[in-house]
Amino acid sequence: MPSATPSSPPRIVLGVAGGIAAYKAVDLLRRLRALDYHVAPILTPDATRFVGTVTFSALASEPARTSLYGDAVTPIPHTYLAQHCDLIVVAPATAHLIARYAHGLADDLLCATLLATRAPVVLCPAMHTEMWEQPSVQENLATLRRRGVLVLGPVAGALAGGDEGAGRMVEPEEIVHAVKAVLGGDRGPLSGRHVLVSAGGTREAIDPVRVIANRSSGRQGYAIATVAARLGARVTLVTTLERALALDVTRAVDVVRVESAEELLDAMTAHQREADVVIMAAAVADFRVVASEHKLKRSQGVPTLQLEPTPDVLAALVGARVAGQVVVGFAAETTDVETHAREKLVKKDVDLLVVNDVSAPGVGFEHETNEVLILGRDGEGERVSLRSKEGVAEVILARVASLLTQGAP
Repeated sequence: MPSATPSSPPRIVLGVAGGIAAYKAVDLLRRLRALDYHVAPILTPDATRFVGTVTFSALASEPARTSLYGDAVTPIPHTYLAQHCDLIVVAPATAHLIARYAHGLADDLLCATLLATRAPVVLCPAMHTEMWEQPSVQENLATLRRRGVLVLGPVAGALAGGDEGAGRMVEPEEIVHAVKAVLGGDRGPLSGRHVLVSAGGTREAIDPVRVIANRSSGRQGYAIATVAARLGARVTLVTTLERALALDVTRAVDVVRVESAEELLDAMTAHQREADVVIMAAAVADFRVVASEHKLKRSQGVPTLQLEPTPDVLAALVGARVAGQVVVGFAAETTDVETHAREKLVKKDVDLLVVNDVSAPGVGFEHETNEVLILGRDGEGERVSLRSKEGVAEVILARVASLLTQGAP
């Protein structure tokens, strides 16, 4: 099963897990074959309790596989399938399959193939409502989304046993639509876009040893980079952090390391022209010390530190903005938060301003959570309640995607 060439049809691995919605996978297979896609089915052992391999083999481009172990022709089927496909679709994806995939288990052919591939993966969850709403299921899906997996559905509707609720697998027609989009290069609302993000707090030298810094952890900027990559963007992350925060989508994120406000400005302006979106999440020092060339000695007494202003990075980026580019600024406040934010919105001339009260519990620096107010050019505000920083990033980037669709000024 060699991967597709410009003259050959796309090659898809269709994974079927053990749920009642497995019967819909037969219709999905038929629709994919009608588009002349090459489809190789993998059924989990539990799936065969609902559907038969003979049916899939008859309709597919090659016989359905169920065993982790190969034969003389294909001795290692999971690496063969994983390396020679353009897309993997799992429909239905049960809670059990999702958990094993998220935790890196490779105890059957489908999970082993998922772990071995670098092709896009589309999961179509299907399960009972109570299972869908379990925090463990949602956490496993959040992990997979961070790693770039596309999750389609589920929807509300009739379930097995006569119940109604969320958990019904999306219909094959919708899955085919998503397959076409992914094969066309679509990975989400930011597909084909370049997002430039800054993160962390700048450090300004006092002498060759000491610095003036701030309390920014960089977590919100890293969350934006992660979510932007998950939504299909190519991301450049300019960061002041020496330690690497978790980036599960490193193949889609180019990391540029800087330290001072001056270095941050240079790096951001160097990448700005090719960016569709510029997000200034970094906390930039307003002042820097006129640094000593040599280490200051305690024996010399208390030094007098002369301060001078640092470059206004956000103002420079707004001034150099290219047509259609969306610029997002951040503001950390402790008093009169909304008043100061609205003043900054006008002064900085950004498309969106994200402001938070860093004195509030669980908000801002070093916290895993954040709570923000997002202001647009029209002055309308959207309050985002306390949640994970990735959750905040999702709201910010939804606004950004909307502005890109409309065409930013």
